[in-house]
Amino acid sequence: MRQALAGARRIVVKIGSSSLTREDGGLDLNRIDVVARLAAQWQSGGREMVIVSSGAVAAGLGSLGLDARPKDLATVQAVAAMGQGVLVAHWSQAFQAHHRHVAQVLLTTEDVMRREHYTNARSALEKLLSHAVVPIINENDAVTTPKVRFGDNDRLAAYVAQMVAADVLVLLTDVDGLYTAPPSHPGATLVRTVSATDDLHSVLVTGAGSKVGSGGMVTKMQAATMAAGSGIGVVLTSAPQLAGALAGAEVGTWFEPSSARPASRTLWIAHAAQSMGEVVVDRGAVHALTVGKKSLLAAGVREVSGSFEAGDVVDVVHPGSGLVARGVCAYDSDTVAAMAGLGRADLESQGWQHPRPVIHRDDLAILV
Repeated sequence: MRQALAGARRIVVKIGSSSLTREDGGLDLNRIDVVARLAAQWQSGGREMVIVSSGAVAAGLGSLGLDARPKDLATVQAVAAMGQGVLVAHWSQAFQAHHRHVAQVLLTTEDVMRREHYTNARSALEKLLSHAVVPIINENDAVTTPKVRFGDNDRLAAYVAQMVAADVLVLLTDVDGLYTAPPSHPGATLVRTVSATDDLHSVLVTGAGSKVGSGGMVTKMQAATMAAGSGIGVVLTSAPQLAGALAGAEVGTWFEPSSARPASRTLWIAHAAQSMGEVVVDRGAVHALTVGKKSLLAAGVREVSGSFEAGDVVDVVHPGSGLVARGVCAYDSDTVAAMAGLGRADLESQGWQHPRPVIHRDDLAILV
């Protein structure tokens, strides 16, 4: 962890609602000031920081006379719309005290799932960072729908960390790390390092977050493992320990990154793109994809589920293994179904000249 932070040039810091609010539900302006000061110090020497900030709903509660997060989506959207401007104004004021500028970036799932949106968002963030501007990112709650939303900023922060190729993701919460059970449980101990997902099998996590937030420890574990699997180290700790985390102190829980960092397109296919269907494959195809590092050929396809077009992202599944991979399919669903199980000679005899792989290796992300 100390070496990773010392060598990091770009990091993403996610701070949740529970860390940005006082006991009465209002914004903790002192916490915003502290984070801005630490971020400005971090930026010295050409280093870069992106902040994923919750708190729009908390910032807007008082304006509508509410003291807790609303239950219905319409009210959440109204409160978030009122609070987002307040939240960013406080971030801007805090950073201006250190002669730094911020820029508000509101993202929706469309901006992550659609490739053109994804690359546009990445380009905008890269340009802001090149000008030493601190992007303040949040989900655009005012236009989300119940079925199409991130649901929490932990997941959004992991996507952003992948998008900008961050070295480290820092997830700040209201507890000082990941425990083997909720900290209130007798015998619960702090997990210092997570080297692989197997390290999490004995961890018991519960809870859905604070009264003003939407996340919980489950979503933080999911976000941390997703980022770590992408070659991004993750620090999970409490907001008061941010200074120590940035200094490389052994605080919180460190999720060790994988040794390989997949290409941006592969990460998008694996984690961000919307799957439009399923291609069920046989055991031989699973071996060819995972061990042989081959493309998916029609001979290994057994059946097709869903309706999709050529160029859509689909899941590659095996009945016994579950989800094996995701990839950009070269054919539509009807064509893949017609090609299923046929070798090259059979395809050519039926009129397919120079048949391509169903999913080329360059368009494939292995998930097992």
